[in-house]
Amino acid sequence: MTDQQNSNSSDSFRYWPIVVLRLYAGVYFTYHGFSKFSKEGFSDRMAGFLQSRLESSFGFYQGIIESVILPNKDLFGFLVTWGELTMGIALILGLATRYAAFAGVFMVTNIWFAKGSGLLAGTNDDLPWLMILLVLGLIHAGRYCGLDNRLSDRFRFLR
Repeated sequence: MTDQQNSNSSDSFRYWPIVVLRLYAGVYFTYHGFSKFSKEGFSDRMAGFLQSRLESSFGFYQGIIESVILPNKDLFGFLVTWGELTMGIALILGLATRYAAFAGVFMVTNIWFAKGSGLLAGTNDDLPWLMILLVLGLIHAGRYCGLDNRLSDRFRFLR
């Protein structure tokens, strides 16, 4: 039993950069989700942003913005706010990390499509977040100093 505990702690220590990256991403998205939650009118600000970027967004995404997102701006404002908040908290705790990271990939991809920034554009700050969240989900970052490691015996979906 002691050998297994020492092995787990040395593995966790060896993967400290992943833990730091997961915590940083979690704090970042929790902060931004909470700031949207604490200020009134996020749905209107989101709709204004999407309207202002409509011409520069990717062509296939313009129809989605006009026919789906803008008419349902309150629903999408709620989803973005709570999505960022819960995803950030899950990343901080290392709980359901894969699901949280892939939900973040979905959210960041949609923001990127709405902005219409080129893949290698210097102003595209969505691509680094996309890569960070993809890596955190693919390597199952919650196994290292996270609740996924402790709860995976009880809950198979956390493996």
